[in-house]
Amino acid sequence: MVPINFPHVNAGNGENSYAQNSLLQKKIILKARPYLEEAIMKWSVSGFPNCVKLAKLGCSSGTNALLGISKIIDTIHEICQTMNIESSEFQVFLNDLPGIDFNNIFKSLPSFYEGLMEGKEGRMGNCFVTGMPGSFYGRIFPTCSLDFVHSSASLNWLSQVPAGLKNNEGHIYMADTCHRPDVLKAYSEQFQKDFTSFLGFRSKEIKPGGCMVITIPGRNIEDPSGDDFCDLWELLAKSLMDMFADGLVEEADVDSFNLPLYNPFEGEVRDLIEEEGSFNLDKLETFEESWDPYDESDKLRSGQNVAICVRSVTEPMLATRFGDAIIPHLFGRFAIRVSEDLSMKKRHYYLIVFSLTKK
Repeated sequence: MVPINFPHVNAGNGENSYAQNSLLQKKIILKARPYLEEAIMKWSVSGFPNCVKLAKLGCSSGTNALLGISKIIDTIHEICQTMNIESSEFQVFLNDLPGIDFNNIFKSLPSFYEGLMEGKEGRMGNCFVTGMPGSFYGRIFPTCSLDFVHSSASLNWLSQVPAGLKNNEGHIYMADTCHRPDVLKAYSEQFQKDFTSFLGFRSKEIKPGGCMVITIPGRNIEDPSGDDFCDLWELLAKSLMDMFADGLVEEADVDSFNLPLYNPFEGEVRDLIEEEGSFNLDKLETFEESWDPYDESDKLRSGQNVAICVRSVTEPMLATRFGDAIIPHLFGRFAIRVSEDLSMKKRHYYLIVFSLTKK
């Protein structure tokens, strides 16, 4: 079993929850839809099984958990109608860490089922959804049991903070790596280990000819210290150091805190897929999304949007280390720093989307 070393996103439907602050992730799923459709069209040449078994890995909580799945099912149904054949049934597995708020997802299933059937005049195959908790860096499903796997903005989360990470005091991620090459090496090696494990386990679970479509936050330059993604986390690190200067957190706590994240260079992704060898890389493309999913012209408001989005996916980790009391103050300072940064330049996340076919 793979150890789970950190809590996950904010649960529930409150104002700071992931469910209420995941517009960015929704936009990423929607922008990657053409790649999903293209992969399904390619897969359809060999025909669909009577029951298509789909998995969403790293589903998190809220409506996004089912958004990508609904696009996959709609596309398959449309192809079946075009070919004048009976629509397949669907068995859907939603996967994330055991601490995720699965109940919040299950409460939305009635409206999800209703939406699937809308406008299809009873020609839609039955759909059955279940939760499958566990780390996707280990085995989750029986051998050769899946037809199609989808994951969006999840594989940038590592299985753990890189082992033996040193010389990163005052930072919480990769920054100024030309002076800290060991930090980049530690993060890169952890990603290589995790991503290779991910591919290896999925190769056992996906049927030959089955597909995966994955979107992952990455970077388009080899040096991560010049990347917008790294700069975002450096702003959070500086906000923590501001709080240390004001005596609100301990310096040792900041120095020993590092995020279990990695945004890979697109060349790394290609190389690791080829080296692992279980899948054919059918397509790899890139696109960008703004830090602020609302693209506000008011930079103060834009900074607040970014801060609440980041808070929704990091608060459990930060609260575990620094305590709940500092969280509002931390993200208030972070919002100001982000606003100041955005007033000087436009910032983006760089996304890598790729489709794979099991050999």
